[in-house]
Amino acid sequence: MGGVVYRETEAQSVLNPVRGMGFRWSANPYRGCTHGCHYCFARRYHAYLELTPGDDFTGIIFVKVNAPLVLRAELARRNWRREAVAIGTASDPYQPIEGRYRLTRGILEALHGALTPATVVTKGPMVVRDIDVLQALRDRAGVTVCVSLTTLDRDRWRQLEPGTAPPAQRLRAVERLSAAGISVGVLLAPIIPGLTADRENLEAVVRGAAEHGAVFLAANVLHLEPGVKEHFTTFLEAQAPGLLPVYRSLYRASYAPEGFRTRITARVEELRERYGLDAWPRSPVGPLSGRPEDSPAAPTGGAGRLVARGPAQLSLGL
Repeated sequence: MGGVVYRETEAQSVLNPVRGMGFRWSANPYRGCTHGCHYCFARRYHAYLELTPGDDFTGIIFVKVNAPLVLRAELARRNWRREAVAIGTASDPYQPIEGRYRLTRGILEALHGALTPATVVTKGPMVVRDIDVLQALRDRAGVTVCVSLTTLDRDRWRQLEPGTAPPAQRLRAVERLSAAGISVGVLLAPIIPGLTADRENLEAVVRGAAEHGAVFLAANVLHLEPGVKEHFTTFLEAQAPGLLPVYRSLYRASYAPEGFRTRITARVEELRERYGLDAWPRSPVGPLSGRPEDSPAAPTGGAGRLVARGPAQLSLGL
């Protein structure tokens, strides 16, 4: 991670409305991600900042230093209905810099204080640091953690996700969360044609999830939006050039043909049933009665210092 630039910014809002998904709101304390997953759909969002979806996405990370404070104000509005919030939909909330800023923890504490349920999506084993606040949120509003895994094969992992923790560490995080009574599952996504879509790989991930205490496993097949598609093609040219004709055929559009996707997801469904996993987490407890201020305080660990207004830039040797 040497040479990564972290730009401290102050967010005007944290809650993002979402359409067409299984949740209504998302929250992301960071923009950009040092995990460097070559398939990541969020890479294209850096283009909105006139930055590249390649090196800039992994090398220039925006840190919303006031995210917990802004979120508390948003959750305190009279019209807030305590609908579930998904954390980590566009940038991993437990990428390494979270150890310094603790913004994700601050967001979880804010949700707890507002009796608002949450889903956390991450590849970061650091999530176990926050077991105490996750338990508090579970008891007051509801929480689910989705740990993302594409493969248990170390060579494929190094190719596809060069900045992430090893798959075995992620499975240990699943095990610890499960032992702590947190609803936790595995997100087998994306399934990557020619690299992780074979039955052996899929079964290894499903079996690993079940053996480590996951209660559900969700999956979907790779899609390639403009910007991400070009980056992923460059990755294939370097790492798996033999797959280029396959991808030209499968990805004339952003999504592979429906028939192909159906065959892959049917394979996952068969494995999921064999290993006794649900297809998706049960809904969080969802809006509770009472006033948010009546809830007991969540464990505190600090949400990171807030800086003066205006962006600052840190170049950290992380």
